[in-house]
Amino acid sequence: MRWRVRITVALGAGAVALAAALPATVSAAPRADDDARGADAGGRQIERVKHIVVMMQENRSYDEYFGQLHFEGQPASAPEPRRGNPDPTNPSGPRIRPFHQTAYCEVTDLDHSWNGTHLEWAQGRMDGFTAANVDPLDPTGSRTMGFYDQADLPFYYGLANTFGIGDRYFASALTQTFPNRFFLLAGTAFGHIRNDFPSGGGFTQKTIFELMDQASPPVTWKVYFAQFPFAGLFAYVQSHSAGHLVPISQYFTDAAAGTLPDVSFIDPIFLGKVNVENDEHPPANVQVGEKFSADVINALVQSPNWTSSALFLTYDEHGGFYDHVPPPRAAVPDSIPPMLLPGDTPGAFDRYGIRVPAIVVSPFARGHFVSHVVHDHTSILRFIEDRFRLPALTNRDARAHSMREFFDFANPPFMTPPVLPAAPIDPAHVQECNTLHP
Repeated sequence: MRWRVRITVALGAGAVALAAALPATVSAAPRADDDARGADAGGRQIERVKHIVVMMQENRSYDEYFGQLHFEGQPASAPEPRRGNPDPTNPSGPRIRPFHQTAYCEVTDLDHSWNGTHLEWAQGRMDGFTAANVDPLDPTGSRTMGFYDQADLPFYYGLANTFGIGDRYFASALTQTFPNRFFLLAGTAFGHIRNDFPSGGGFTQKTIFELMDQASPPVTWKVYFAQFPFAGLFAYVQSHSAGHLVPISQYFTDAAAGTLPDVSFIDPIFLGKVNVENDEHPPANVQVGEKFSADVINALVQSPNWTSSALFLTYDEHGGFYDHVPPPRAAVPDSIPPMLLPGDTPGAFDRYGIRVPAIVVSPFARGHFVSHVVHDHTSILRFIEDRFRLPALTNRDARAHSMREFFDFANPPFMTPPVLPAAPIDPAHVQECNTLHP
């Protein structure tokens, strides 16, 4: 059963405290991007950002979405190589090479579990993706090697060619959705390597939401959700839901009125038919997800809040899709080891996950820019902490690069909002998706 079915039950449960103790906050430590390259002039021009919007979609690798960006408008972005992965049905034969995926809905989901992702990573060889994704509907696992380009995702390519994109932005852990989203909100997966649910209530791990409420003055925040708020898995958020957990329709109202909070998190539709679910999780129609992102971003671009905003668009993890860049070592967040079960691949939270897209949309974003600095989800967390002078939650976010190199606060390029491409939904592909997944 997919986690989307169970989360509605979990969010309705009482907020019973779990046994795990809360970690102490960590004082912010100097990082490499606090030098002249990344720091704003005078050190605090970051405070020109009054509204931070964080939008995390689902399960796409950098190569799958932007491996062709190098050839389609942004040569500074690393191109996807042609070497491919072995054919599991003929290991000594020709390799399965990256190919243009013309279907917008996959035949079936891909492996992005702890064990599957470690197999795909293959100790840095990045050649286990096909083997990990063998399926009766795809005996060679070839769907992992498919990619999209500008013709398929015109809004995303326009966004990447206008603002800044990072081609060394990695998921936070070599595993699936929940642990990676935990890193975004808590700076750690606090031991979880699976899509685990709290027992009888919300997780008690300390999150960015406590830090924002404890600030003086408090940092205002909302989670705008299209179906259910992922942050509601945490006990603190459950107990502070009033005025903080609101439907996505309120985001569009607040953006139009210029009343966005200091920090916003956007959650898509996580569960639905392939032409309704807009989180981009396979097998959902990728153009439906792109349209949702376009609606959210265009609402911000057209908002009175635009001139003081920064939006971060990224993906929780790679979803089983191929990427050629080996994840580097990462700072261990805390002393909590992975909750390994018998048969699990040995490992630790000492390495980033597979590379995923990350785009910064802001009037202050450097135009047509590519960052090659290593980032992960805690880099967004670190940016929020830096902006509002909050302490770090764990060793991981304390040491994260805060993505300031994406910004030019002294000479903001986009105070006049740029015109972005449309995000079409092709009717023929809608029908194809309906046929494939009735």
